[in-house]
Amino acid sequence: MGIEFSYAAETAFVSPTLLKIGVEHQHMTLVWALSPLVGFFLCPVLGSLSDRCKLNIGRRRPFILLLSIGVIFGLLLVPNGETLGYWFGDENLHLRDSISEIDNITSTQNSPPKSSHSWGIFFTVFGTVLLDFDADACQSPARAYLLDVCLPEDQARGLSTFTIMAGLGGFFGYSMGGVNWDETEIGRRLGGHVKAVFSIITIIFIACVTFTLTSFAEIPLWVLANTDTSNCKGDTLTALSKSYGACESDEKTFNDMDDNKQITTEKENPNISIAHQIVDETSFTKDPEITQENTCAQNGDSENPQNTMELESLSHYLLSIVYMPLSLRIICVTNLFCWMAHVCYSLYFTDFVGESVFNGDPKATLGSRPQKRYEEGVRFGCWGMAMYSLSCSFYSLIIENLIQRFRAKTVYVGGLLFYCIGMALMALTRAKLSVIVFSWTAGIMYSTLFTMPYLLVAHYHNVSTFGLDENGAPKLGSGLRGLGTDVAIISSMVFLAQFLLSLCMGTIIKISGTTTAVISTASFFSFCGALSATRIMYLDL
Repeated sequence: MGIEFSYAAETAFVSPTLLKIGVEHQHMTLVWALSPLVGFFLCPVLGSLSDRCKLNIGRRRPFILLLSIGVIFGLLLVPNGETLGYWFGDENLHLRDSISEIDNITSTQNSPPKSSHSWGIFFTVFGTVLLDFDADACQSPARAYLLDVCLPEDQARGLSTFTIMAGLGGFFGYSMGGVNWDETEIGRRLGGHVKAVFSIITIIFIACVTFTLTSFAEIPLWVLANTDTSNCKGDTLTALSKSYGACESDEKTFNDMDDNKQITTEKENPNISIAHQIVDETSFTKDPEITQENTCAQNGDSENPQNTMELESLSHYLLSIVYMPLSLRIICVTNLFCWMAHVCYSLYFTDFVGESVFNGDPKATLGSRPQKRYEEGVRFGCWGMAMYSLSCSFYSLIIENLIQRFRAKTVYVGGLLFYCIGMALMALTRAKLSVIVFSWTAGIMYSTLFTMPYLLVAHYHNVSTFGLDENGAPKLGSGLRGLGTDVAIISSMVFLAQFLLSLCMGTIIKISGTTTAVISTASFFSFCGALSATRIMYLDL
């Protein structure tokens, strides 16, 4: 929940903040390319280090603490980057303009060109990278920590609570951004709207992290390592396994496949509920942190030459991307389009509302009418994003029932087309009402992103099928693929999507001359994702 609060502050205010200190649109979008470039390669390494961590406080909590410190520094740097820049020598433009007006030397319309704000830009960009990367990377150890301390029978309930709390965290975080803190005593004391939002969210985040780290004790890795492996099937180690990850549920799934390799074709497919449990354990992850828990049942046999650490190595992770079945490639392409569509909305939406809906200007003189309209638009955009978070929570509660009733293909393709139409209508109308109403479609896209790809991958592993023969019949796969590794590959599409989009979005805005291009691009990529989703192998889902 605390991470979602920080996400809300980041996605709502980073782009407007960068624009206000003088960064051009085409350069501002490039800032968002730095974090995914680091995360794509570093997150697997962090996952491997977490699996090997032998500290007495456990494997997950040290990394949650370390990454949370990075989030806190990011929350402090982003709103205060401009101020730090003045301390390091940047010219205070607003003070200069005020003096000029008092001395009647010049007017605000003919003020000299703005300074570069080089130090302010540096600190703001550095804070953005810290905040974005650490918040993304912290998701995995947090979810793994939840699985580690839950009994298997409580994991589904815990993970559902995790998802709902994440949605509520985003809702309240964006709602805080929608409040005009400049007109409150708290806002005036904390230095303005943006600083007030970030300061309050920083306090909430620290409280959430403290509560999380002190809630349950982990079993240190050295305790597990010192356990007699000859009693692997005994009650003692079984109890440890059940309380230390998702091993038990996956073990049951894969052992059942040894007894029955046939694919169920009943309308009420029991594989949906089984796969959905695995989906819950891997959704919202940005790296293969949880892969060890998800694949331990496959690798737990002493006769198996592959071990978890080998499966989770960075080299195996990269090779698994190269040598991938066609069915998984199509899911990756679909997920890439979906993430590109969603990133357009989440990273640039408030700027779109401020400029295209409220006709504001982020670079206008402080206190001018265009600048006030832009600020008002950013705050109003936060209410739209709050609706998207709320709709994500609601839709997550019913998506499994929708799959059982209408089948996976209809839900997947329908959800993407629903978002496509919503964004297209928002771009065409550019009205305040459409900002609120059509933002609900973004929540459906977000929930679909975190459910459907993982459901399909888990189902492929459940039935050991990754392709069809020449007659269109399911073909049992040969060779070993780890569920966790495949989940990590699917999840890593968010990094690639954000990186690719950051490289081109600034140019798209410059060529089109309007930030409406952001929403139009989101609609286009969602349509591409829907077309790609029709080519996915759904088997009997």
